[in-house]
Amino acid sequence: MRLALEKKAADIRALDVRECASFTDYFLLCSGTSDRQVTAVAHHIEESLKKEGVRPLGLEGIREGRWALLDYGDFVVHVFLSSVRDFYNFDRLWGSASEIPLPEER
Repeated sequence: MRLALEKKAADIRALDVRECASFTDYFLLCSGTSDRQVTAVAHHIEESLKKEGVRPLGLEGIREGRWALLDYGDFVVHVFLSSVRDFYNFDRLWGSASEIPLPEER
């Protein structure tokens, strides 16, 4: 969450998807207001975690800046353009997942 906030990501949510997904344990969802911001948030998260020795298993959509996906195995980061997040209604799709309370750093 902190890394997303450093690039001014909005609407940050953490979901525990262990009961509804077999491919990962957690999602971090966040939004940007422009394709450039989505790209900046995704790059910042990737580079910061890489410095800590955490490398993604896969990356998708970063260059396009509409929906970036960073797959770290146990957790997946989704950085959406706000309009794309609304269109796909991703939060509702995973509505049965438990939300993880985030620290009050906002």
